Amino acid sequence: MTDPKVRSAITGALNAFTQYGGFDAAALTAKFEAVFSSDDDFLTKVDSLDAVFDDQPQLEELREVFFDLLMINFFSEDVKKLEDDYLETPEWEDIEEQTLDRGTELLNLLLYLNECEDENIDPELEDYLKEFLLVDEDEFQDEYRIYEPVIAHQVLIESPVSEVNKVAKTIPEDSEVKELFYPMICFFQNPEVSAEEKRVIADNAVNKPFDMAVLEILLSFK
Repeated sequence: MTDPKVRSAITGALNAFTQYGGFDAAALTAKFEAVFSSDDDFLTKVDSLDAVFDDQPQLEELREVFFDLLMINFFSEDVKKLEDDYLETPEWEDIEEQTLDRGTELLNLLLYLNECEDENIDPELEDYLKEFLLVDEDEFQDEYRIYEPVIAHQVLIESPVSEVNKVAKTIPEDSEVKELFYPMICFFQNPEVSAEEKRVIADNAVNKPFDMAVLEILLSFK
């Protein structure tokens, strides 16, 4: 099964990539849906997902964020068919070990947005950093390190997206949040973005096809 929000995220991301990237990614929607909805085990699904991207190098930059979506779908849907304590089993620990180098920080953000829905609260950047990631806590300094560029520029929540663009371009290349910085900040500025506001975001994007695809994923989960 595919979680409805994940299905919407896949469609939105592929449509945005098509609109802004000049490649008909939307034509692959059915292929991705087949991967996500299959009854295969998680690692087999990962292999199937990679096979789609291997066949479509124009989509390469979406590979890891789609891995995040596959993981979210596993937590939302696939795990229902497994034992209650599956995520604490050696089998799952082995899967985590094998996929340590996969995915992006988008996974944490999507988990946060699901939590916001469960608790009926509006997503806010400060809440995400301090209450979900616990960046102020001593034992979560890895999260602080990863999100330091975001923490240092929280003022951008009140700034024009053109300023978000300027700062995004200064984030170090090795930062784990560099690619996500622009769409993440734009999303937290206004999770209820209008069509006109979305156009302005696109006009100021750092990497228009990727940024708008990620934004559509976030909007699907809010």
